[in-house]
Amino acid sequence: MVNLTRFAWLSVAAAVITISMKLGAFWLTNSVSLMSDALESVVNLVAAIVVLIALHIASRPADEEFSFGYSKIEFFASGLEGGMILIAAGSIVFTAIPRLINPQPLEQVGLGMIIVVLASLVNLIVAQVLLKAGRKYNSITLEADSRHLMTDVLTTVGVVVGLLVVNLTGWLRLDAIIAILVAANIVRTGIGLLRRSGQGLMDVSLPQKDVKKIEEILTSFEYQGVKFHALRTRSAARRSFVSMHILVPGEWSVQRSHQMAEQIEAEIRQAISGIVVFTHIEPLEDPASWQDRGLDRED
Repeated sequence: MVNLTRFAWLSVAAAVITISMKLGAFWLTNSVSLMSDALESVVNLVAAIVVLIALHIASRPADEEFSFGYSKIEFFASGLEGGMILIAAGSIVFTAIPRLINPQPLEQVGLGMIIVVLASLVNLIVAQVLLKAGRKYNSITLEADSRHLMTDVLTTVGVVVGLLVVNLTGWLRLDAIIAILVAANIVRTGIGLLRRSGQGLMDVSLPQKDVKKIEEILTSFEYQGVKFHALRTRSAARRSFVSMHILVPGEWSVQRSHQMAEQIEAEIRQAISGIVVFTHIEPLEDPASWQDRGLDRED
């Protein structure tokens, strides 16, 4: 399995750079919305470190203790990242409310906005790199980190637009309102990550497009007189699993049935990368072969 930790190191570096730049912008401007943007980048750093650890563990080969590998650690990392996003949102609101009640003047807004725009460009570039890698290697952790960074980019865009309005109108309370809107936006992202992580930990089935590919492959073999049932799939981050029963004519030899199963498994692995295939051969004419379709077989 490909080691993806180099992408996590890239995320860590981006977080350190953007934190420094955004804290500098906050120090220059005294803007609570810029402070909220910097706080989200601190969460990015913590999340990037979690991603680094998770990807390092996920890259370990299967062993006697974890015979199906360590890939599910990515769901824990993604869920933790979603939780940290929610904590960041709460912290932003907690900080913004006092400023909403007692507005504070802003300073050097123009220079502060230039700094955060440059920081946002760093996040945008890194987010695209992580998203591409996440989709290529089917890593929910990299994809989650990418979406987290994109949330940061969108946050910065909103903050900059808001500060422009504050600068033009002099309405200082808008600074705190923007910070609260930023928090609401990242709450949505955090809940989405938690939901997806929970589905993965509950052994959610593969996406429908992948299930359809498998069904099409199985259908292509039915002209040879075989049938299929008890098709089950599950996702474990970068790994996927599928199992099925192959019903073959009773007159077939073990060798012929085995060759058929090997061919089916090979085509499924070719169609879906990172998938592990389990097949069970049964005689087509035996009534018992049609009575074990359920997950829990009744004797």
